[in-house]
Amino acid sequence: METIAGQPHTTSFNSIDYIRSFVGTILIFVLLALVTVVVIIGVFLSFGKLTNWFINNLGPVFGRTALRILGVKLEYDKMEFTPDIPAVYISNHSSTLDLFIIISAGFPNVRYVAKKELQYNPFFFILGKLTGQVFIDRSNREKALSRIHKTYDSIRQKNLSLFIAPEGSRKHELPVGKFKKGAFFIARDLDYPIVPVLIKGAIDICPGGSLLTKPGKVTLKYFKPFPIESKDDKDLDLQIEKVRRFYIDKLTN
Repeated sequence: METIAGQPHTTSFNSIDYIRSFVGTILIFVLLALVTVVVIIGVFLSFGKLTNWFINNLGPVFGRTALRILGVKLEYDKMEFTPDIPAVYISNHSSTLDLFIIISAGFPNVRYVAKKELQYNPFFFILGKLTGQVFIDRSNREKALSRIHKTYDSIRQKNLSLFIAPEGSRKHELPVGKFKKGAFFIARDLDYPIVPVLIKGAIDICPGGSLLTKPGKVTLKYFKPFPIESKDDKDLDLQIEKVRRFYIDKLTN
């Protein structure tokens, strides 16, 4: 049970939800295994030239299919921005479904900055290594930033974008947890804008740490970029809090 504005946040599930989620989880892992095989073959045969194609096309197909298997309909709210430039994309994070929602979004030429624990899943480990995703140790800030710094030259040369969930974990006080600074340091270093992406509805149908899910709808919306203008850390802290308050306002109003 988590908290929204001081009130308990719970979702009730019936036996059908448990059965659907159990079967759905198995099917998603089978689908993930098939995707892994396709990517292994495609990346090796193309000498890595199809990496962005797989991320831009196969990734969203996998994400949307996984959501459909769980009975989740993904809709796009009225967009304020079209993701067509190199940027640091961020989103709120409070549900296991967010992984599939973000993959479904299809950010162009994106690399995901993800917790190292995802590598314990052999499929995510293989896919991450083949497609250049960035796994970091969230418990060691300096080590995590050092790991990302090593990717800067490649990111600039290839005009890649990055995606980071600044809350770091879905386990936090709701509606929005405290933002870690990494995404904003990276945006400043790369001279990239921060593009806020809002996920609504996911926690209402999948609030736990598993894929136990009720059928329902989630919405996704892109907002106008926030340029990171300050070179001073104190001013940057104010900008970070401004973006966080932006999310709180959108989720509570």
